Amino acid sequence: MTEALHTTLVEPVSGLTYRLRPAQQGQGAAPCLVLLHGVGANELGFIELAQKIDPRLNVVLARGPLEFGPMQFGWFQVRFTQDGPAINPAQAEDSRRKLLDFIAQLPQLHNVDPARVWIAGFSQGGIMSASVGLTAPQHVAGFGILSGRILPEVLPLVQPGPALQKVKAFVSHGVLDDKLGIHFGRNASQVLESYQVPLEYREYQAGHALTMAMAADFQQWLAAQI
Repeated sequence: MTEALHTTLVEPVSGLTYRLRPAQQGQGAAPCLVLLHGVGANELGFIELAQKIDPRLNVVLARGPLEFGPMQFGWFQVRFTQDGPAINPAQAEDSRRKLLDFIAQLPQLHNVDPARVWIAGFSQGGIMSASVGLTAPQHVAGFGILSGRILPEVLPLVQPGPALQKVKAFVSHGVLDDKLGIHFGRNASQVLESYQVPLEYREYQAGHALTMAMAADFQQWLAAQI
């Protein structure tokens, strides 16, 4: 593990705990990728990926604010019903606001270029990444939804227009996903296209997982934008 990733940090405004793999030293502020884990997990699940991300980037591994068990965190509570996932919308909105505060503080805390911040995550982390990117496009250059979805609850907060059309999106989903079915990925693609968000959409012969192929495609998409 990169030595810096051993240390947990706390951003005081949002209160979020995180780990940082700093960018290689260079001239000026560096771009940044914020990675968000899924429900019931923690930021350590992204350690391996963080060490593979382009060294020109700061990589921030954020921890969800809600604790569900020992080292089990999330961004909002969710129940899986016959009618689909049922979320706690107040918690989802609170986490969205915390992430906006968190992103706004990164340039003051670390060597982060505020104009080059990407946010992405797996499952619930991807859901939150979409919520941030769609509602606050001025704060991110792009976002990634890795086996996630777009919350219907967040759509009233979206303001279509030129700012949103400048934000790039990456969506990956497994066609065998038994937790969040492939229709969620396809719906996300349709929603983003309706907002004219530049999109790379990919499907995989995979279940509810972040596979090596998904991770490699995401890294390639990200590296092309730096």
